Amino acid sequence: MTKKILILSVFVVASCGLAYELIAGALSSYLLGDSILQFSTIIGCYLFAMGVGAHLSKYVKDEDVLARFVDIELAVGLIGGVSAAVLFLTFSWMTAPFRALLYTMVFLIGCLVGMEVPLVMRALNERKTEFNELVSRVLTFDYLGALAVSLLFPLVLAPYLGLVRTGFLFGMLNVGVGLWTIYVFRTELGNVTGRVLRASAVMCVLVFGFAAADRMTHWGEHGLFGDEIVYSTTTPYQRLVITRWKDDLRLYINGNLQFSSRDEYRYHEALVHPVLEALPWARRVLVLGGGDGLALREILRYPNIEQATVVDLDPAMTGAFTTREELVKLNGGSFRDKRARVINADAAVWLQNTTEMFDAVIIDFPDPSSFALGKLYSVPFYGLVKKHLAAKGLVVVQSTSPFFAPHAYWTVDATLRELGLTTHPFHAYVPSFGEWGFILASQQLEYKPPTSYKLPMRYLDADTTREMFIFPPDMKRLPMEPNRLNTQSLVHEFEQDWRRVIR
Repeated sequence: MTKKILILSVFVVASCGLAYELIAGALSSYLLGDSILQFSTIIGCYLFAMGVGAHLSKYVKDEDVLARFVDIELAVGLIGGVSAAVLFLTFSWMTAPFRALLYTMVFLIGCLVGMEVPLVMRALNERKTEFNELVSRVLTFDYLGALAVSLLFPLVLAPYLGLVRTGFLFGMLNVGVGLWTIYVFRTELGNVTGRVLRASAVMCVLVFGFAAADRMTHWGEHGLFGDEIVYSTTTPYQRLVITRWKDDLRLYINGNLQFSSRDEYRYHEALVHPVLEALPWARRVLVLGGGDGLALREILRYPNIEQATVVDLDPAMTGAFTTREELVKLNGGSFRDKRARVINADAAVWLQNTTEMFDAVIIDFPDPSSFALGKLYSVPFYGLVKKHLAAKGLVVVQSTSPFFAPHAYWTVDATLRELGLTTHPFHAYVPSFGEWGFILASQQLEYKPPTSYKLPMRYLDADTTREMFIFPPDMKRLPMEPNRLNTQSLVHEFEQDWRRVIR
C-alpha cells in the first residue's frame, strides 16, 4: 500500500511541476511577447534547475528522505502556487524586477521538483522494491503526469481557470501530497503535529489565493492599464481586457492596445475607405481578424455591399462585441446587420477550405508579436488570400508603424510584393498609436488614391488621403526580405524595432 501511495505521488508531483513550467512560459509570453524565446529560456532554466535539484538530493540522509520529501512538497506548493499571482502583480506594479523574479522562481521551483523523484525512488528502494520495477514505475507515472497536464493546460485550465487560479490549484495538489504522505507515514515521521500545522497553514494561503484569484487579477490589470476594467476574459487563444476612462473605451489583447474609442475612427476609416471608395462595384468583402466589428461598421456603410464576412479566431471576441451594449454602440451593431456573416475559425485553415471569391479583403490582425501571429503575415498566407481575391479586387493589411517599426513595416510590403502584387503603402496618424501604417495591394487594378468620398468622413478628405500615400525621408522604404514561414523574419524585425523605442 505504501508503495502505491509513493507511486501515485509521482504522478501528482510530475503534473504539478510541468504545470508551473507552463504557467511561467504562458505568463511571460502574454506579458513580454516572443513566445518561442520565453518558453525556450524558461524550459532551459527549469531543466537545468531540476538537474541541480537531483544533485542536491544526494545530500539528504536516508533516515530523512520522507521528512524532506514532505518539506519539499510544502515548499514547491507554496512557491509554485503563488508564482503566477506574484509575477503578474510584480509586472503590473513594478516592471523592472520582473525578469529577475521570473527566472529566480523558475529556478527555485525546478530545484525543488528535481529533488522529488530521486527522493521517492530512494523511499521505494528502502522498501525493497526491485530496481527494474522501481525505475519503470516511477518514470511511467512521471511521464503520465506530464502528459495529463500538457493536455489539460491549454484545453481546460488556462482558458477556464486562468493562469493565477491554476497556479493556486496545483499548489494545493502539492500540499495535498504532503499531507497524505504525513498521514500514511505518520509512524515513521517525527513531529507529525508540527508538520500538519505547517501544511495546513500553506494550504490556507493557497485556498485563500484560489478564492481571491479574480480579485488579484483585476487589481493587477488595473495597475497595468490604469483605468477601470469593464470586461475581461481569458480564452484558449488570448487575454481580452476592455477598460474605460470617462468616455474612452480601450481594448487590450494580451496587454497590447488594439484601439481607443476616441480615435479608432481614424484607424478604421484609413483601413477601409481607400479600398472601397475605389471599388464602387464591390459586392462581397472579406475581413480577416477585426473581431471588434469596427472595420465591419465602415464596410456596411456602403449600400452596394451585399455580404461582409468576418473570420476571427476567437468567439469570445466577436461575442462580446455582439452582446455588450457599450461595444455594440461603438461598432454600430455591425454584427447584427443581416449582411454580416461571422465565422470563428483559423483564417489560414478557413481560406484553405473555402472556394469563395471576394472583391476586397481587409486584413486587420494584431501586430506580428509572436510566431503564431507572424504566420498570418507570411508569403504562404498572402498566397491564400490572393487565390480568393477577384482579379480587379484590392487587399489592405494593417502593417504596424512605419515610423516606430520601419523594418517590420517594409517586411510586410516585401512579402506582398513577393507574390507579384503591386503594393501601395500608406500611413495615418492615430493619436493612441502614433504614426500607423497600412499596405494596399492589387493584382491588375491600376490603383489611384481617392480624391473624394461619397460617404461623410470624420478624418479622411482629399488632402488627408493624398498625404497618407506620401512618405517623408524618416519613413522611407527599406530593402527587406519577405517573411517566410521557416524563418519568420518579421517577428524578429518587429521585436527589435519596438525594443528600440519602448522604455
